[in-house]
Amino acid sequence: MPVLFLGHGSPMNAIEENEFIEGFRTLSQNLPKPSAILCISAHWYTQGTFVTASPRPATMHDFYGFPKQLFGVQYPANGHPALAGETVDLLRPETVIPDVNRGLDHGAWSVITHLYPKADVPVIQLSIDYTKPAGWHFELAGRLLKLRTKGVLIIGSGNIVHNLSLVDFRNMNTLDYGFDWAFEAREITNQLILSGNFGGLLEYQNLGRSMQLAVPTPDHFLPLMYTLGLRKEQEPIRLFNDKLVAGSLSMTSVMVG
Repeated sequence: MPVLFLGHGSPMNAIEENEFIEGFRTLSQNLPKPSAILCISAHWYTQGTFVTASPRPATMHDFYGFPKQLFGVQYPANGHPALAGETVDLLRPETVIPDVNRGLDHGAWSVITHLYPKADVPVIQLSIDYTKPAGWHFELAGRLLKLRTKGVLIIGSGNIVHNLSLVDFRNMNTLDYGFDWAFEAREITNQLILSGNFGGLLEYQNLGRSMQLAVPTPDHFLPLMYTLGLRKEQEPIRLFNDKLVAGSLSMTSVMVG
């Protein structure tokens, strides 16, 4: 099973029609149907590592200031407690705590809804431990490789360039509109991803001023470490939805395998 990083952008992408949504739909047509989905979302950022273990996770509307229609969206996928338990086992000796109360956050359901709109694939989420560096997350991901062979689709959901403090709201719908530093950061990361130079990405803080602006906090960048950490040697890497929006956000998405 391939592994994905999806640039999720605004929660409005859950209900809007745009070229990024078409990109997700085209992707889904070329993927084998998975047995389950394991999503690492930028919006579950925790001290320690947790995994959802509810058989019927709620749809979380973990945002504010958006139209009422968005708060009415439900994504009623089942959970997969057995897969959550297997994830706990695979990640030992790290402690991973099952959470039976946590639902699916918008970093997960807002993109998965376009891949599997019937909500007929079970979904679990793995949280991101904010106390750990990028290299730790990259290494942790490698322990999940067995799940790929069992038909589990692993998705990292975030944004490689993500600086909300500098968003140009006047150009939210202007395609490939970005500040110079955002274009430079996208070029740096794209080259490192496609060349397989993941070590450079692990040291993203040392890649210059553009990258410091692109990744002011690691939460939306770290899901990429899981996607790349699950790559097998010589597996192909493809970029899609590779555009900037609102000046300081990239929708760049990655498929490995």
